[in-house]
Amino acid sequence: MNRLAQRRRGEPTGASPINGVIEGVKGGLTGPAGPAHPPDPSPGPAGFHLGHTVQAHTKGIWMWCLPHPRQADTTLVLLDTEGLWDPDKGDSRNDAWIFTLALLLSSTLVYNSTGTIDQQALDTLGVVTALTERVRVRAGDSGDTVAADFVHFFPGFIWAVRDFVLELSVDGRRVNEDEYLEHVLRLRTGSSRVVQEQNELRRCLRNFFPNRKCFVLPPPAEPEAMTRLEELEEGQLRPRFLQQADAFCRHIWDTAPVKALPGRAAVTGRMLASLAERYVEAIGSSGVLCLESAVTAMAAAENRAAVAAAVAEYRQCMERELKLPTASQEELGDAHQRCERRALALFMARIFADKEQRYQRQLMVGGGTARCGVARRGVVWHMASPYVLSHALPRQSKLEAAKEEFCRRNEAASEERCRAVLRELWRDVERRLDRGEYAVPGGSRRFQEHLKELMEKYHRRPGLGVKAAAVLEKFLQEHEVLVRALCAADQQLSEHEKERVASEAVAAAAAAAAAEAVRAMEARQEEQRRSLEEHQQQLEQQLWQQQWVMLEEQERVIEHKLREQEALLQEGFKREAEALREQIRRLQEEKEEMKKPSWRQRALDGLGIAADIFLPGLARVAVSGALRLIRRVL
Repeated sequence: MNRLAQRRRGEPTGASPINGVIEGVKGGLTGPAGPAHPPDPSPGPAGFHLGHTVQAHTKGIWMWCLPHPRQADTTLVLLDTEGLWDPDKGDSRNDAWIFTLALLLSSTLVYNSTGTIDQQALDTLGVVTALTERVRVRAGDSGDTVAADFVHFFPGFIWAVRDFVLELSVDGRRVNEDEYLEHVLRLRTGSSRVVQEQNELRRCLRNFFPNRKCFVLPPPAEPEAMTRLEELEEGQLRPRFLQQADAFCRHIWDTAPVKALPGRAAVTGRMLASLAERYVEAIGSSGVLCLESAVTAMAAAENRAAVAAAVAEYRQCMERELKLPTASQEELGDAHQRCERRALALFMARIFADKEQRYQRQLMVGGGTARCGVARRGVVWHMASPYVLSHALPRQSKLEAAKEEFCRRNEAASEERCRAVLRELWRDVERRLDRGEYAVPGGSRRFQEHLKELMEKYHRRPGLGVKAAAVLEKFLQEHEVLVRALCAADQQLSEHEKERVASEAVAAAAAAAAAEAVRAMEARQEEQRRSLEEHQQQLEQQLWQQQWVMLEEQERVIEHKLREQEALLQEGFKREAEALREQIRRLQEEKEEMKKPSWRQRALDGLGIAADIFLPGLARVAVSGALRLIRRVL
């Protein structure tokens, strides 16, 4: 499983277990014939080893992963299991569990027998009837409920009959391979215990595997060559066998679906490995597999990984998009929106069974509270003014926290750039101070003129960023003592003029800093509004897709039940057909419920409520606080 999870983490898997050995076909599934199979039974470069003795070669389940010959970005996973009822095995219960595990991991189950599909071959598949005792869809389900829901989890079924030498004919009429299989699975009339047991197996195969197909393959070579099949060239195999083997492989390549779970488009390698581990743990602990519990546990791990992957994608995108410091908060917000869209698309592609949008809310909003400042949220202005606004807010979401980290870095880069510019421009003023140019009558006015020129040059410098006004205000506050000292020493100024001149530049800078803070806050408000719209849009798109998948899946089940009902009527089993009618009615009612928009709206409403907790309170407090601050500064 580690091999699968590590090599093909993000690719969907087409898992095809092969129960037992189909001589010469297992290697063909991988594509054109390769080098001879290695003597080791484990899968090598060319495939699984083909045993040619009476002793079974495969023990347990062997896995082979390789790129799908037809589908890009898809891994073909072949699971080779030991044959059922091997006389050399110690515990016969292993048959049932190996079969069950391979079945649950696969999208197509290939079962093979030799000669014909007779009652003995059917009896070998008796493990199917015990599935209701070993597997539950949900904890607490009854056997009847379990059987009805198995169809949502079980794979397609292919019966491969090898060494087939008879004529495909039933009651004097030629039939194809699929008709042959359906004829074998017809229920038998009679009320004896033997007939009832035989019919129970047939019912299980028909109910659990609505997608069924049959292939018959003649012996691949002459009897004397069967013990050295791996050494034979393709030209030494029988043409009819090659023709049938090619049809079998093409069916797997072109028709076999990607492994999927209910409501999920595709299962990745990581998910398949996780499912296998959880299935084996359940087998070892309780002896009963609960499919929903295993899928839920797997989904939780997958969804946590989806959140982490989305945040990582967002960070990488922001690193590529941003050149710090940005000219404005809007520029950073535009980059945030582009990167958030990419991160959400990745998240939505990987999220699974997040019915209450728990993990999407982790991306959008958090829980608990945090205290934030303008440098991080546009709410608290940390400056030398006495007016400080504080408000308790929900803890940041994963994406919001990542964005705020870039905001802090952007502000830090802006502050560093602004301070460097101010130090450079202040040097000329310092030289004049050292020469005593301002320590003369009228010197304070000359100082104010030079200070005004400094501020004008400062504002013309490119690349100051989002903290230009705030850094300038702090700079002027740091030199306010000097300004007051110059004014106090200037005999040409009245007392009133001294106070006005000393505070004029600082007041103007404070007003500019407050306005800058308001613009930054409004930009972040707009970012959050757009973020909410993006979350809702992508969620609604996903919900529509989920609804379509659920309806399509439900329709397939209904069609299968209708076909089965018609077959039962044709076979004369009216009571069984009537019982199936009730199942069909229930399935049709469930389908009508799925069509209703209420479940989609509940999910969107839940996301909207979470956003309402986070956004409007922030907007009201921030806007009103900012306006009060500007009025008081002015």
